[in-house]
Amino acid sequence: MGKIIAIANQKGGVGKTTTSVNLAASLGVLEKKVLLIDADPQANATSGLGIDVDAVEVGSYQLLEHTATSKDCIISTNSPNVDIIPAHIDLVAIEIELVDKEEREYMLKKAIENLKDTYDYILIDCAPSLGLLTLNALTASDAVIIPIQCEYFALEGLGKLLNTIKSVQKIHNENLDIEGLLLTMFDSRLRLSNQVVEEVQKHFNDMVFETIIQRNVRLGEAPSFGESIINYDVGSKGASNYLSLAKEIISKNDM
Repeated sequence: MGKIIAIANQKGGVGKTTTSVNLAASLGVLEKKVLLIDADPQANATSGLGIDVDAVEVGSYQLLEHTATSKDCIISTNSPNVDIIPAHIDLVAIEIELVDKEEREYMLKKAIENLKDTYDYILIDCAPSLGLLTLNALTASDAVIIPIQCEYFALEGLGKLLNTIKSVQKIHNENLDIEGLLLTMFDSRLRLSNQVVEEVQKHFNDMVFETIIQRNVRLGEAPSFGESIINYDVGSKGASNYLSLAKEIISKNDM
C-alpha cells in the first residue's frame, strides 16, 4: 500500500517544489513507483518535469472539482517510474469554487484514495499558503515533509504550520504524521546556515532528517531544462543529497 506525503510550508522559496520534483525522481531511480501531484497554481513542479503547462487539459483542478477521475489526470514523465498529475493556472480559482461545497477539505482525499495500491509513494507539492488547497493535501496525506531554508527567518511561520497540522489531525485526519523537517539551501561557509541547523536540530531533534540539502547551482539550473536533478546532472551535489533523502525515507518506511 502506497504512502501519501505532502510537501508543505506556507513560506515561499523554501525548496518545496525543488524537493517534490527531485525526491520523486530519486525515489523513481531507486525503483519505487511514484506519483507527483502538483497542487500549486504556479505549476512549477509540472514544468520542472518537462510538461508544457499551457497544454495541460486535465490536471489537479479537474481532480479537485471531481470533473475528471485520477486516472484521467495522470501523465507519465521523462523520469523513470515517475508519473504526474499536472497543474495549470486555473487551479487559482479552486479555493473560491470549493468554498460552498460540502466536505470541501476531503475533495483530494476522495479523488486519490484508489491510487494507493498503484504507487509506492504519492507526493503532493503544496501551494505556499495555508488555504483550502493545502488543507486538502494535508487531509489526504499520511505524512508531511516540511522544508526549512537555512536562513534568518527559517523558524518564522513554522509554529503556525505546526498548529495547522495539529488542527488537521484533530478535525480532519488523525493519522497525519510529520515525516520530517528538511533543511534546505544550506551553505556550510555561512555561520548563519550552521546556526539554523543547530537551532532546528536542538528544538526538534528526531523530527529532523539527517540529510541536509546544500545550496547547489545545478539544482537551480535543472528546472529551466524541464528536468529533475537526477536527469540533469546525476553527479552533482544536489542529486547526491536528494538520493540520500530518498534512501532515508525508504529505510524509515520499510522498517
